[in-house]
Amino acid sequence: MQSARGPGEAEVASTSPLAYRATATTASAAAPTITPAPPRTPRPKTPTTPTAAPTAAPTTTPAPAGAGGSAVGSAGVVTGPVKRPNGMDYHPRLLSGMPDVTALRRLRDAGVSALMYGPPGTGKTSVVEAAFPDCITVQGDGDTVVADFVGDYTKTPDGEFVFVHGPLVRAMRDGVPLFIDDATLIPPTVLAVVYPAMDGRRQIVIKANGGEVVDAAPGFYVVAGHNPGVHGAVLTDALASRFSVQVQVSSDYDLADQLGVDKKAVRVARNLATRQERGEVGWAPQLRELLAFKKIAAVLGADAAAGNLVGIAPEEDRATVAAVVRDAFGRTVTPLALGARITPKP
Repeated sequence: MQSARGPGEAEVASTSPLAYRATATTASAAAPTITPAPPRTPRPKTPTTPTAAPTAAPTTTPAPAGAGGSAVGSAGVVTGPVKRPNGMDYHPRLLSGMPDVTALRRLRDAGVSALMYGPPGTGKTSVVEAAFPDCITVQGDGDTVVADFVGDYTKTPDGEFVFVHGPLVRAMRDGVPLFIDDATLIPPTVLAVVYPAMDGRRQIVIKANGGEVVDAAPGFYVVAGHNPGVHGAVLTDALASRFSVQVQVSSDYDLADQLGVDKKAVRVARNLATRQERGEVGWAPQLRELLAFKKIAAVLGADAAAGNLVGIAPEEDRATVAAVVRDAFGRTVTPLALGARITPKP
């Protein structure tokens, strides 16, 4: 049986299933219809370039690794003590699950101003200086005036008057934090000079210098300290509204133990702090006083340091403090005082 193509071009190999096999004339019959395949060209190899890991958008104030002499882990999280500008170590504490130094730096990156509040000596200045070693500080009090922030005219040796810019202007131009310590002691009308620099305007106008306009550079940030129990400290609504984050700072008595402060002195501080919370006394030793206790004890002895605790207590709390010190040290101590005149030996 021949194929349908033509006689002799192929023959049937089987009928079920139908199949053909070539004959001697198959090749010559098929030759005119075969299109040769194009020559094979080697395919160039595509270089394998490793995909770069996505990087986070740069913040306004990228903190360099180890800023402030601290150990920094992944994501810029502080992992150890931080050197303050005075060379002393600051030991970070947890704030919302992360080291307080890291938290403050992230708040700065987000443009969220922070107010640190608590009794004097609890470490408000320490944490701010540890987080921002390049910060410029304004120490507030009732006599602070606008010129203390923006600057004033001063007389040169040549007898001319020139305008010298103040800490607010320097911080704005340099893009560094401004720390306003004891901010609530500053008259509200004076403190208002900072507000335009903190809001969306990020700009101030210095009327005293011919209406000079100063714009804040990236990185400028305002952080403040507040001592609620200090006479004259007033946290106004205008001030509170400018600081979206308000962080309470209390003494770290565990740190006092770790730093080698006499355990009896720490026990006194804890006892008085508990009484203070209950409203029984208005004063309790903070970390600053405990570190001073350690230094005084090293020079004058533990009894003198304990007596000093009694002596620095406010008069209305002194009897209670003396009783707590007596219970902790097992003996009565009196405030430090000069004794009898020393008579030279003959």
